[in-house]
Amino acid sequence: MMSKRQDYEAQTEKLILPILEKYGFELYDVEFVKEGSTNYLRAYIDKPGGIAVNDCETVAREMNPILDEKDYIPDSYVFEVSSPGLGRPLKKDKHLKKSIGEEVEIRTFRPIKHEKQFTGILKRFDADNIVIEDEDETELTFARADIALIRLAFDF
Repeated sequence: MMSKRQDYEAQTEKLILPILEKYGFELYDVEFVKEGSTNYLRAYIDKPGGIAVNDCETVAREMNPILDEKDYIPDSYVFEVSSPGLGRPLKKDKHLKKSIGEEVEIRTFRPIKHEKQFTGILKRFDADNIVIEDEDETELTFARADIALIRLAFDF
């Protein structure tokens, strides 16, 4: 049984995919979240070389009338289209698969050997675990249930 949030996200995904295919964009993620007193329906899109503001505007302009017509979200909300960003969270297996060999940052719910934040190269993953290699070339295995956040690492 899907929650309301999951249902809204799934329906949005189904409706936005044809628009994205038309422009050669890919869907990174869809989320329906409440921030303060406002609900947000967000679509994160990507393409090789990155997404520009114009790309987001184009997709939003085509998607807005469809959302108005289908009207499957009874609550008021703000629809946004954006890039997943540099420090994008890796929420789904498809995100992890695409990021094998990339540097990632992992934050855990509880300290592991007195640390809650780890950085390394994503080596592999399965249904239960994620494995990274740290700067000392030591493999570290994390149970997915222990991970609060995993995202691409970025340096400034």
